[in-house]
Amino acid sequence: MSREPRQELGVLIRRVDPDVPLPSYEHPGDAGADLRTTESRELKPGERAVLPTGVSVALPEGYAAFVHPRSGLAARCGVALVNAPGTVDAGYRGEIKVIVVNLDPYESVRFERFDRIAQLVVQQVERVRFQEVAELPDSARAEGGFGSTGGHAAVGGTTGGNRYASVVSDREGQ
Repeated sequence: MSREPRQELGVLIRRVDPDVPLPSYEHPGDAGADLRTTESRELKPGERAVLPTGVSVALPEGYAAFVHPRSGLAARCGVALVNAPGTVDAGYRGEIKVIVVNLDPYESVRFERFDRIAQLVVQQVERVRFQEVAELPDSARAEGGFGSTGGHAAVGGTTGGNRYASVVSDREGQ
């Protein structure tokens, strides 16, 4: 089955730093285009920084860009984004900056100029009109949230129990 090639969305981009490589997709089918830092910086354990990317964009109305972490930095260095994903609204014209944090408790991490630090995912977004109601319609999930479906050993396997409540009640009995 052959598919027609997808239309690419045109996004205007301006280099704030004239030498920075433009965001690019590393592999065919990638959702995120790599963003690079224009600044060398070392982060000690627990330290965070706002790193510039050297680019700004003009997204079309109805679109937003989301700054996501790079899994390799997380796995190898313990680097995370503080506000992941960061949101770049269609009306924003400033330089895209990335808030990184070194979560490794022992080792510093060093970024060099033009290191890939995050990825930018552009998506169509809906503008909604909120309609206040006295009651919401029922659903299968109802008000269950914050791990209510379980699926992880730390929260009681797949039973969906509230492990936190049992810890609190165990402590109260001491």
